[in-house]
Amino acid sequence: MRRLQYAVFIFFLSVLLSLTACGGGGSGSSSSDGTLSLQLTDATTNDYKAVYVTISKVKVCVDDENEGEENSWLVVAEPGGTYNLLDLVNGVQEYLGITELEAGQYTQMRLMIGSTADGELNILGENHPYANYVVDNSDAYHELKVPSGVQTGIKLVSGFSIYENQTTELILDFDASRSVVKAGNSGNWLLKPVIKVVGTTVATVSGNITDEESAGLEGIVVSVQMYDSVNDDVIFQASTITDEYGNYVLFVEPGEYSLVAYGEGYDPQCSHVELEPNSDYVDENLSLVSASAGTLAGAVSVVTELEDPYVSISVREATQCEPGVDTKIEIVSVNVANGESYSINLPSGSYEVVARTEGYDPMVYNVDITGSETTSLAIDFGS
Repeated sequence: MRRLQYAVFIFFLSVLLSLTACGGGGSGSSSSDGTLSLQLTDATTNDYKAVYVTISKVKVCVDDENEGEENSWLVVAEPGGTYNLLDLVNGVQEYLGITELEAGQYTQMRLMIGSTADGELNILGENHPYANYVVDNSDAYHELKVPSGVQTGIKLVSGFSIYENQTTELILDFDASRSVVKAGNSGNWLLKPVIKVVGTTVATVSGNITDEESAGLEGIVVSVQMYDSVNDDVIFQASTITDEYGNYVLFVEPGEYSLVAYGEGYDPQCSHVELEPNSDYVDENLSLVSASAGTLAGAVSVVTELEDPYVSISVREATQCEPGVDTKIEIVSVNVANGESYSINLPSGSYEVVARTEGYDPMVYNVDITGSETTSLAIDFGS
């Protein structure tokens, strides 16, 4: 597979993001045209060896008032590639395409998931068995079913501007960990894409995650989060996994956030960061301390007529990432298919568990985890 590794310094162009009406027209070259360049990256996961997704096309809305009409969408990229999302971390991005667009403001993109894999080999040196699938940690393949709504395209509502004789670079951040639902009673593994569009006004955050002896830790999930105290919700902005030396790189929209690091066997750590546009923040380091761990486990049940229902479980902790300021951070999240069981290892402590499923209000539980013990929590919607 063709890959380009984009270093931090590639983000040298400033682009104003807007949420105003979709504008522009066709892609014919003229003096009033600008250029749109698209890259793909991922917020990765330790749960699988690989998560392969085939992307056939990317479209942009050129007529917002008639967005339901197919001719209101212009194809801006046709990569036709099958990408291992878990390769696209810590500054690695996959080039999707570049095209000319009429200068103006645009509000929506649509990413089309493909049904036919490319001819490249996968991480096991074999042809792709499916267009969209995961390779689990025992090297087994699991096809990802694409729901009918996704087959018509994943609508990405994120405004951007095209300027005359300038290039707008956008990153499609495909969150593999939140996009895969393990098989339930139907036997289907589901692809429920979670994608953010990140513009080039981003800040770059990098650093090193170490243990008590200052050794770099590999495989630690590092994320940038925001706590919405009004709605009592934790909002993910970006995440990645540290490399073999404990290093990480994140591209984040400007703002104030909690920088969180967590790995099994360690207490989570966080710090407060304030990020300005087009700025590099280096040496944002955190040191993790070993901790005894217990288990949170149970089954989920949803009474619904929806096809292939699942429950998203978010485990959160009340803490202070900035001295004197109370906040909440998410430690881990999992998607669990209806009727299936889950098991999450957590450091000893008190947590808030938020469960969500389509058609119901969220359910909130408070649990205490004690080292080496299992705490049971059944999550039932509609029973």
